[in-house]
Formats: sequence, structure tokens, C-alpha cells
Amino acid sequence: MEKLKSEILNIIQSNTSKEKTLQDICEYLKKSVSHYDWVGFYFKNGSKNELKLAQFAGKLTEHTIIPFGKGICGQVAVSNETFLVSDVSEQANYISCGVEVKSELVVPIFKNNENIGQIDIDSHSVNAFNNEDVKLLEFICNEVTVIL
Repeated sequence: MEKLKSEILNIIQSNTSKEKTLQDICEYLKKSVSHYDWVGFYFKNGSKNELKLAQFAGKLTEHTIIPFGKGICGQVAVSNETFLVSDVSEQANYISCGVEVKSELVVPIFKNNENIGQIDIDSHSVNAFNNEDVKLLEFICNEVTVIL
């Protein structure tokens, strides 16, 4: 876990553009953590009550805009809390990104005490995520605020 954190800090410190930094983080996490099958950042879409997909690594998704309250990501935009879903089939308010997705972890990003976005991780395994994943993603969300 410490190696992952160290590499994330290197990515943040070495890149010049926000977009490249976020893309490199997505690609690094997807490549380095076997149960991270899709990694992406969503951000608040201007003044609208919706999220807009930014950088990601993994399969293309049709969910580039997500209304607040809809799906796991939309719920995190409203609750301002990390949401770990061990089995997406048990969630009534879940937006399916594909039949292969079995679990999801979404962590909000705060800047100046405002929820400005989130990192979203999908896995093709049920019960893929644990507290270590939560801690890693919360660390990342805290660190990326320097470039946002």
C-alpha cells in the first residue's frame, strides 16, 4: 500500500496538467491493483446537479453524465460519504455499467470543504474492496486537491 501511495505522489508531483495527472493515476491504479477493473474521476458539472466523467481507465461507459442521487456515484454526490458496495446486485439505486461489474467503491473529493467530485472504482469480483482500498482512495482524493 505504501508503494502505491508513493507512486501516486510521484505522479501528482511530476505532471504539468490536471488532465494528464488524473489520467496517469487512473491508468496506474488499473494496472497495479488486480481487482480495479475500471478507474475513473467524475466531477461536478458546473452549476448543474450532476456529475461529468473526466479521466478514466477501462472499458468505455455510456454514463458520462450522472444526476445527483442516481446510482452509487450520484448518491455519493449527495451524501458526501464514501460508499463501498460489496455486491451491486443488492443495490436498488445502481446504474449498471456492464454485467461484469460486481462491486464498486466511490470516494468523494473535497476542496475547501466542498464535494467537487469523486473517484469511482469498479471490480468484476464480488466483495472486492476492503478498508485498505478505502484508505488508499481517500489518500488519493486528498492528495489530488493540490492540482484541482
